[in-house]
Amino acid sequence: MSSPTGPASGLPVRMPRPRQPGRHRRPEPLVAPEGAPALVLAVPGTPSSATRGLAEEVVSIARSELPGLDARIGHVEGDGEEFPSLPSVLTRAAEERTARYEQAVAAGLEAKEPEGPVAVVVPLLAGPDSALLRQVRQAVMDSRVAAELTDVLGPHPLLAEALHVRLSEAGLARADRARLFTVATAADGIILASVGGDEAVQAAGITGMLLAARLAVPVMAAALDEEGSIASVAEQLRSSGSQQLALAPYLIGPEIDASVVEEAAKEADCSAAEALGAYPAIGKLALAKYTTALGITPQQPQGTPVR
Repeated sequence: MSSPTGPASGLPVRMPRPRQPGRHRRPEPLVAPEGAPALVLAVPGTPSSATRGLAEEVVSIARSELPGLDARIGHVEGDGEEFPSLPSVLTRAAEERTARYEQAVAAGLEAKEPEGPVAVVVPLLAGPDSALLRQVRQAVMDSRVAAELTDVLGPHPLLAEALHVRLSEAGLARADRARLFTVATAADGIILASVGGDEAVQAAGITGMLLAARLAVPVMAAALDEEGSIASVAEQLRSSGSQQLALAPYLIGPEIDASVVEEAAKEADCSAAEALGAYPAIGKLALAKYTTALGITPQQPQGTPVR
């Protein structure tokens, strides 16, 4: 991603490192070059200190994967300094880029006029939600800033891994199929609860198949925002032989009030795992959306063994 005169603007560059002997040398790490577009994480839902903390963890993971990354947080429903709105974050990123260019010119330094997107906006959503995505898209338009909006994070095998971990943390699934021990409370049927209607249920179903392969139990997707969806899926699982169900929120967290998940678990008469939250895969997938939008193909994010 470089030319004889240096790295292409906005693309990560590889830093030189001493060559290691032997056939299996470690790949040289990528770093973000100065002037690359900002990664702006679009956080849906009502802002709170909890959602802000979650988003900060996600961007921290992304920064650790790509040192030098300019990662910022914009709340779709934000207002003020504590919870800056997505349009205000994009506007500030554009102003800062222009200011850096003008300062370089004033100092007599060779500087290329900024071009390309100011930012790449990544929605903090595991699956498609047309209503929330419309809000994100409108916020980007309201900013009048050249920004690129990516797709949501899922479906992806890493999200199936994250769901498995959350279920095992709640004692609702074995941590590792390879280990021949059982969990007394392990579920024999999983309700994968999403938000966003039919489209979200279909997308969640793809990750659900991956989760079913990991757990060797049936997994069916349902919509938290459609009346009767959770109860209907619970009935289908029980009629097919599952006796002990568990609800796995296919959510990162800010998309919907936690009380909705609690009510859904009561409706299905089962226990529920925690939302995905700031599981490391979320930050890696957000970064992958960013690099893909810029036409970069670094090493794909890898999962970690569930223990």
